[in-house]
Amino acid sequence: MGELEGRKGAWGYVAGGMGGVSQAIASAAAAHGADLFTEKPVARMLLGPRGEAQGVVLQDGTEVKSKLVLSNASAQHTFLQLVPPEQLPEEFLQHVAQLDTRSPVTKINVAVDRLPSFLAAPNAGDGRPLPHHQCSIHLNCEDTCILHRAFQEASRGEPSTRPMIELCIPSALDPTLAPPGCHVVSLFTQYTPYTLAGGRPWDEQEQNAYADRVFDWVEAYAPGFKASVVGRDILTPPALEKIFGLPGGNIFHGAMSLDQLYFARPVPSYSGYRSPVPGLYLCGSGAHPGGGVMGAAGRNAASVALEDFKRHTGLARGKGWWLS
Repeated sequence: MGELEGRKGAWGYVAGGMGGVSQAIASAAAAHGADLFTEKPVARMLLGPRGEAQGVVLQDGTEVKSKLVLSNASAQHTFLQLVPPEQLPEEFLQHVAQLDTRSPVTKINVAVDRLPSFLAAPNAGDGRPLPHHQCSIHLNCEDTCILHRAFQEASRGEPSTRPMIELCIPSALDPTLAPPGCHVVSLFTQYTPYTLAGGRPWDEQEQNAYADRVFDWVEAYAPGFKASVVGRDILTPPALEKIFGLPGGNIFHGAMSLDQLYFARPVPSYSGYRSPVPGLYLCGSGAHPGGGVMGAAGRNAASVALEDFKRHTGLARGKGWWLS
């Protein structure tokens, strides 16, 4: 799974952190004459007399007009909050409202003062990263019984007692992310319920109790890990929803299940990138083929939008068009 520069099964870390991807896209767009506006919340879609997208209206009332609109927001946010319901087919609205956006993932960012040393592959004497430090490391997945038990617990609204953990150490490849000798560790834990049993809130006490449990398991594989921690940032599904506007806290804009992948994404009646609103396209993870840091949805959406634009205007590529 995965490919990097023609190498099957390879993954890549972004120099300087994941924000480098967005910065690279922004720089490329600006180099081609795009105007970028950030921290400008969109209130609604600006529609023409035939219901076609003609731009957006910001929360401060500013109208930004355009011939096409590409939305990188989730399908639920785009169609349930920005477009008037009377502009959309009833069946389409029902499908969008019923999308499964439940997220089972909690992300914990950790700062440590030394490189984790695993029982299965202890560190070298010089403290330098070994090959396994530069890969994705999976814990608590020795057999399917462990995974199934964790899933059952989460289904009951309880954080799993033995969650599956994906551990990455990007600073093992990119020393700019941490001071010399120190590292950053990213923990992705599976089988975290969005809603806790009994209506308990994901408050600070619950978050810290869960993070402590996760750290106990990392400690079991890498003794000394807990003592090396100098700081941590806990992002449960509700926190991911609140901070990043992700419905259900799902980083993929919807569950990556068989009924919501490929040509069933975002919904079977409108798979791909076009929407029931002429001139409005979905280009984020909620579109075909699904989520992941690959850019496929955005690239494909841009190609479809350009084809439609040229067909409707007769303009050649690179002449007189602009996208918002």
